Amino acid sequence: MASGHTHLLHLHGHSPVHRLPAHCKLLALVTFVLVVVATPRTAFWAFAGYAVLLLAVAAVGRVPLGFLARRVVVETPVIVFAVLLPFIAQGPRVDVAGLALSQSGLWSAWNVLAKATLGVVGSILLAATTDQRDLLAGLQRLRLPNQLVQIATFMVGYLDVITGQLGRMRIARAARGFEPRGLRSWPVLARSAGTLFIRSYERGERVHLAMLSRGYAGSLPVLSEDRTPPAAWAAVAALPLCALLLAVGAWWTS
Repeated sequence: MASGHTHLLHLHGHSPVHRLPAHCKLLALVTFVLVVVATPRTAFWAFAGYAVLLLAVAAVGRVPLGFLARRVVVETPVIVFAVLLPFIAQGPRVDVAGLALSQSGLWSAWNVLAKATLGVVGSILLAATTDQRDLLAGLQRLRLPNQLVQIATFMVGYLDVITGQLGRMRIARAARGFEPRGLRSWPVLARSAGTLFIRSYERGERVHLAMLSRGYAGSLPVLSEDRTPPAAWAAVAALPLCALLLAVGAWWTS
């Protein structure tokens, strides 16, 4: 599983953030995101404060800013949606650089972009400082439904295998002179998708039978049942508590 598809998000290290328990960091991130979402959109200073908090976590976790910047591109669809909002939203219009933009659309675009970016950066920091296996074990420790944990486990573990199979099928088609152009190529692509599904399904059955023969009981093995030390809880609570203070100040002054 350590060689799963999402390994590119993980940055190996031994910083204080890396050493924190995964389930504690998960709770801290969820709480932080909820606080950010509940913040009034007009509190610009509060969002700046949230950004400073995440930068502080990145510094303590020794996560380079370039590492974060390269992976924030996953937010591109949200950015495109936010850019379109001022053009398609209704309500009073304001002139910006010669363009008549919706005032409510501008506020909505800012609201979506600011909160989504903070959530994405927080998630990248979590993935960068937490191993995949620890994340899955943390979800299990937080009593997430076992079926969801198992689905995530297999997805992480075998996504690279399926991606590799898809790449080999693409090379085989190219070797036979196939080029995906226009509607005429759709039947070939559809048959390729069906073949990939069948092969993946059959591989999944073989893997499941092999796991059962090795004692798999439908859940991840618990490697440690040690209680989380209070110091770990106190460390992870710093981020959501500071964010909560900023949110309370934002609501107080709004």
